[in-house]
Amino acid sequence: MSANPLQAQPATPDALIERCLRGDQAAWETIVRQHWRKVFNVAYKFVGKHDEAEDLTQDIFLKIFRSLDTFDRRANFQTWLISISRNLCIDFYRSVRKERQTIDRDISADDLSPTSKEIGPLAALEQRDLVALLRQALSALPGSLRTAVLLRDIQELSYQEIALRLNLPEGTVKSRINRGRKELARQVERLRGEAEAQRRSRSAPNDTPGPANQSHRSTSHESDD
Repeated sequence: MSANPLQAQPATPDALIERCLRGDQAAWETIVRQHWRKVFNVAYKFVGKHDEAEDLTQDIFLKIFRSLDTFDRRANFQTWLISISRNLCIDFYRSVRKERQTIDRDISADDLSPTSKEIGPLAALEQRDLVALLRQALSALPGSLRTAVLLRDIQELSYQEIALRLNLPEGTVKSRINRGRKELARQVERLRGEAEAQRRSRSAPNDTPGPANQSHRSTSHESDD
């Protein structure tokens, strides 16, 4: 018995879009599955990191879903989708660049100040070093994770406020904050290790006696006997 040709034929983009607009989740999953790799490739070219490209791809699809009703059915859907993806990636790149330029302003020594305002010179120096270390560690984070951590731990926004500001589900926000904190801790540990290694290198004596000097000292000691 031959298969029904109408059932074998895949749904057109217009048909999938129409189903999505009626609330058909399966239709949206089909669109995502068909175009995920293309959108991911666009995102990866901008960010250069797999994890960050995946986060950006998810954001892009979320915004595409919310813009489906603006799509002109006379146009090519894939061309429209890729165009939106590139524009969103450009916006993301600009926001990340601006954010990196303003990290020094967003994180000040006041953010990490102890309860007591009376601190000694050594404590003040350690506090400045901690702020500098935190800034450097934050700069090493992927943009999506850095933004989430800054909004939650520095600006002290609620999960709901962050979700509204980033136009993301709360679950995604919480996941990014958790991942960002773990990565931030790893970066801080790495930077501290590098600083400690440099300190030890600077404090090590430069005139460590070689074999010849050790032999000369041994000979002199025997002649004294």
